[in-house]
Amino acid sequence: MAIKSLVVQVKVDIAGKAHNCQANAKHRIEKGDVRLKVRHDRSWDHYCHTCAVSIIARDIAKLTALQSLTPTAGGED
Repeated sequence: MAIKSLVVQVKVDIAGKAHNCQANAKHRIEKGDVRLKVRHDRSWDHYCHTCAVSIIARDIAKLTALQSLTPTAGGED
């Protein structure tokens, strides 16, 4: 059996055209800006640098907590 990943497909690329960040419509991604691309179903969600840094930091904290393999309350399924 293949080893699965908790991290969905993610890329960092350069925006080909200007558009709004999908986390905050007030954040504008301009053509040529670096952005975070996250696979969502059959398409991609795009995030500005500010939101990407926040998302990545939050997910690193979650993964660090998971690394201890400590069961959470109510975790019985």
